[in-house]
Amino acid sequence: MLLRHSLGLEQEAQAIEAAVDAVLDTGVRTGDIAEPGAEVVGTTVMGDLVAQRTQTTA
Repeated sequence: MLLRHSLGLEQEAQAIEAAVDAVLDTGVRTGDIAEPGAEVVGTTVMGDLVAQRTQTTA
């Protein structure tokens, strides 16, 4: 929301949203949104995975 609404960076916002979706599609979750069978990771690892994904799709 910051990127899109406050800074006007629509492409960057879309890239991060796509990265989050891609990571979630692999079955990785943080504990607060984990479903049975999900790979549970902490927020640091989740952030790292999302950051890595933005670099591979940029």
